[in-house]
Amino acid sequence: MSEKAKKEKAQRDSITAAIRLRQKKRKEEERKAAKILRFDFVGVKKPASPEVFKSAFHFPPVPQYRTGTCWCFSTTSFLESEVARLTGQKIKLSEMHTVYYEYLEKVRRYVQERGDSEVGQGSEANAVTRIWKKYGVVPKEVYSGLVGDDKRYDHTRMFGEIKNYLRYINTHNYWDEQEVIATVKIILNKYMGAPPTSFEYHGKRMTPLEFLHNVLKLNPDDYVSVMSTLSIPFYTKGEYKVPDNWWHSADYYNVPLDEWYGIIKKAVKNGYTVAIGGDVSEPGYNGFEDAAIIPDFDIPQEYINQDSREFRFYNKTSTDDHGVHLVGYTRIGDHDWFLIKDSARSSRHGKFKGYYFYRDDYIKLKMLTFMVHKDVMKDILKKFN
Repeated sequence: MSEKAKKEKAQRDSITAAIRLRQKKRKEEERKAAKILRFDFVGVKKPASPEVFKSAFHFPPVPQYRTGTCWCFSTTSFLESEVARLTGQKIKLSEMHTVYYEYLEKVRRYVQERGDSEVGQGSEANAVTRIWKKYGVVPKEVYSGLVGDDKRYDHTRMFGEIKNYLRYINTHNYWDEQEVIATVKIILNKYMGAPPTSFEYHGKRMTPLEFLHNVLKLNPDDYVSVMSTLSIPFYTKGEYKVPDNWWHSADYYNVPLDEWYGIIKKAVKNGYTVAIGGDVSEPGYNGFEDAAIIPDFDIPQEYINQDSREFRFYNKTSTDDHGVHLVGYTRIGDHDWFLIKDSARSSRHGKFKGYYFYRDDYIKLKMLTFMVHKDVMKDILKKFN
């Protein structure tokens, strides 16, 4: 390259660098100036602390950090509470054991469907019971899903490698299931470590499935998923049509909103807990206030009903954002309030780290599905064919 060409290139590079710097500064200024619509909680009478709730046993909140695994943290917490309720045992269980095998099942279906299957970090509550039935479960002390000196979960790079590999096999039409699964295991083992095939617990050697059946004594088939939608007839089972239901489970029991809400309230008032999920991107959802309510400027509370709920799901202003664990109940004035154990970062913005207080209007309008022990709704299940 001639001296003249070098100078011209250097000049172009200098101009480009100045443009990039100007663009970066502008974007940073726009980010700082951006405003988020939030509801002013002044005048809202909310619970004073988690202690005012009647709550069931649950372990302290655990952060999911930089992972999209709220579905597993919330449902694992729910099933830990079930173990305590049914057997009296308080055993902290591994979330990442389930996450590991959920990735393998997602990839398996991706290969079987020749790329036409969702592979993301998210999933649903009934994925946990499905994975437990096939692979079992282990205590947290046996498998943390952390390697080396890592103290916090971060699946950003791991998930990126998995997605890049799946794009490669799709582009090259390479659908050898056994080989693909083996390769994804290498990626998972690199970032999470390999789960144990057996382990010692209280002096006995056992597999994860034996631990589930003989120690936890839980039957995954005892847990039902429930929704409330006008898209299919009530008292029938159907599919919850969201991307995180990637295996298209059609095992959701569909009931009217009043019964749907009634099941939740009955459960928590009688010593049960509930794994629940729905939309958390609302002006009345505020981690700094530890609370979630529906502001009147969104919809007056007297107009929250089956139709207003369905409309928001239909126009995608209610989306399947997040899974949490509903662990307690109290009544303040004219409102039911529910204590929520949450693994997300926003739940650590307020005074009560890892907790939210959901008001009844928020549950009815914005929460979309839940999982509960079938005994809570045995009378309602009789209405299903």
